[in-house]
Amino acid sequence: MKKHILLGLRILIALILIQTLRFKFAAHPDSVYIFSKVGLEPVGRIGIGVLELIAGVLLLVPKTVWVGAGLTMGIIGGAIMMHLTQLGIVVNGDSGVLFYTAVFVFVVSSIILWNYKKDIPVIGRKFEN
Repeated sequence: MKKHILLGLRILIALILIQTLRFKFAAHPDSVYIFSKVGLEPVGRIGIGVLELIAGVLLLVPKTVWVGAGLTMGIIGGAIMMHLTQLGIVVNGDSGVLFYTAVFVFVVSSIILWNYKKDIPVIGRKFEN
């Protein structure tokens, strides 16, 4: 995949992750509702916000892209599972925007990780031709 496209995808995912932080860190009522419903309020809300900040930064640093993409997949994978098991697709009448955004972020992070798999220590060598 072309480097410019990958860079654009990395920036897009980092922006999505970082943009949501204001809701988590400012205790927006929707964010508090979501984390209360899954039993993670307030520690989970703040902790996941910190992890999303770290993942967003790691996606922007060339040597740590694979870590950021993997961390993003883990965080967002958890969010998708919470939607499917406890929250539902539609949360507070959002028409599923949070869920579909999470799926988009997960898929794009998977694409990024696949394209940077050679950078992963130890196992990355197996992908070199």
